[in-house]
Amino acid sequence: MTDRIETTYTDTFGNPHQVPESTLDRLRALLGEDGPARPIVVRPDEPLPVSGGEVELETGERLMAEDGSGPLPLGYHRLHTDAGERRLIVSPGWCHPPEGRRWGWSTQLYATRSHHSWGMGDFADLSHLARRSREMGAEVVLINPLLAVSPTVPQQPSPYYPASRRFLNPIYLRIEEVPGAETAAGVVGRAARAGRALNRADLIERDEVWQLKLEALEEIWSRRPPGEDFERWLQDQDAGLVDFAAWSVLAEEHGGDWRTWPSEFSHPDTASVARLIDGHGERVRFHQWLQWLSRRQFETAAAGTTLVQDLPIGFDPGGADAWAWQDLLALDVSIGAPPDEFNTRGQKWGLPPFLPDRLAAAGYEPFIQTIRASMAEGGGLRIDHVLGLFRQFWIPDEAPPSAGAYVRFPARELLDIVALESVRAGAIVIGEDLGTVPPGVREELARRRILSYRLLWFEDTPPADWPELSMAAITTHDLPTVAGLWTGADLAEQKALDMHPNEESTLRMRDRIAALIGLDESAEAESAVRSVHQRLSAAPSLLACATLEDLAVSELRPNLPGADAVRPNWRLALPRSLEELLTDPLAADIAGAFDHGDPR
Repeated sequence: MTDRIETTYTDTFGNPHQVPESTLDRLRALLGEDGPARPIVVRPDEPLPVSGGEVELETGERLMAEDGSGPLPLGYHRLHTDAGERRLIVSPGWCHPPEGRRWGWSTQLYATRSHHSWGMGDFADLSHLARRSREMGAEVVLINPLLAVSPTVPQQPSPYYPASRRFLNPIYLRIEEVPGAETAAGVVGRAARAGRALNRADLIERDEVWQLKLEALEEIWSRRPPGEDFERWLQDQDAGLVDFAAWSVLAEEHGGDWRTWPSEFSHPDTASVARLIDGHGERVRFHQWLQWLSRRQFETAAAGTTLVQDLPIGFDPGGADAWAWQDLLALDVSIGAPPDEFNTRGQKWGLPPFLPDRLAAAGYEPFIQTIRASMAEGGGLRIDHVLGLFRQFWIPDEAPPSAGAYVRFPARELLDIVALESVRAGAIVIGEDLGTVPPGVREELARRRILSYRLLWFEDTPPADWPELSMAAITTHDLPTVAGLWTGADLAEQKALDMHPNEESTLRMRDRIAALIGLDESAEAESAVRSVHQRLSAAPSLLACATLEDLAVSELRPNLPGADAVRPNWRLALPRSLEELLTDPLAADIAGAFDHGDPR
């Protein structure tokens, strides 16, 4: 496995870097040698790379491996031979294709507050956004990850640092729509009034929101049994839900980082954890109930809309997924990125990577569960930093980002799993392929029908020249808004926070955008927003998205990487309510541009 480590890398400035020997020694010790036999991944018509044996299909049917009776069905099967048993994954090789050109809104849901929100956007607000979007011709809604964090305070603000990528965050529940809420009308009413008062704050106060919602949910739970629908749903869930609920109970008692818990609870397979599940059965069921409620409300919001979920590249090392899969992780290494044009110090994300050989030895099961959960409502999936399926930049805990190294991953197998889950769910897939892209990667993604992610900020060619198999957008949560770039407010904020911005590159980008849209630098930010979207609408891309931050003409981006200690990242509410934004004439102008295309 040590041949997976790339001993040199080239940054976005074209500068070559030799990986320090201390980093190479650390990563070689972690990766070790090849592990047990890997799963076999094939297309339906491909011959199996073994002779003899028997295939046990996931349906339970058995057939001889060499009987030539026709293509193997898609799915996860078992291959039995004299050498032992191996997982057999049969994938179509390509993802579910988009059906014609579509456009929509991209939103940070927590920031998207309505008059009915309790201090932050929720699943009902998502339903309202999706419904109103359809009325204006927008068939797509791209959302930030809505994934579970520790059920404690302080609440983790970053959507890209979840405790689990398989389960949802119940902080997004609309409490008034929970079955049984009417039985706790007094508690729910008081909490609702306090929650709506939080809408007056410019920042999202997650701790207060969670405490209000948790109090109301506990009261509803105590007053009304969850009912037969919940019990039937519970019977269909696998052991992962029990582990997650147990982790949640332990987090409430011992804190949200399993690495600090008493040793008897340090692994989900211990006898102490089994006794806890038995002894705290009602609280375990309570956390399972919260997941059922969250899935119900999320499914309601997704109905009738191409709802594109966002998959973070990793998870909190102290969270539920890391606790469950700790034996497969490099826990003293962080995924990150080398220095680039907009993050000149590099990035270290604090996310532990899977060890490739151990992930394969586990039949890729953690990856399969993660992708399947992310496509549970169909729609679509945006894979953040999709290059991580090809290679990941690993940084030892004690080292700076510049001292990291790229570790190659089994991209073919991982992409085949994405394709299989995509076809089964009927979900389109978008790969966030920004940054330093190795040769051949974009071509491979295109062959897989994975849409490239094209941003106006980064592309040297006008939108009309972009590829059809792409999603067109202007910016992301980590980059300047249109108003922030146009007015210089984003650059000024970076300077004020001593973030060492690349001022020359930022000003050059602004000049390029000004030339593209044909506006003088004295033009108002709203005029720039309108003109930029008119030009973006000329892209032949199958998907296009406009952000609600740009609709609000906000100068503040949701997240400034590396500034968590000095800036309220992931806590900025949109400056106007959802109702006001969607009835603003600018929303109709943007919709009109996408519906009719740029006439120029």
